[in-house]
Amino acid sequence: MTELTKEQEILIAMRWTLSAIVKDVTPPPGMRHPLSDATIQDVRKCLGLIAAREKELADEQGRGGERPYYADAPQSVQVVPINRIKKRGD
Repeated sequence: MTELTKEQEILIAMRWTLSAIVKDVTPPPGMRHPLSDATIQDVRKCLGLIAAREKELADEQGRGGERPYYADAPQSVQVVPINRIKKRGD
């Protein structure tokens, strides 16, 4: 895997910070959001631009197609313990 560029580190930090801000100011269900609708749209636009640039950089480095996933989500790859692998003809 390649090292992250300064631009990638900045984008990651910005994405994490914006996401944390959104998480911190999100009210419980039924309460009004403290941010204006315009600010919410601006945050969404910023996160979209960050994601698009991160994808461009990943594609340039040949790392395209990576997607985040939840730890408990089923994976398409199954890990097989090495002791269960048989030799051909067995």
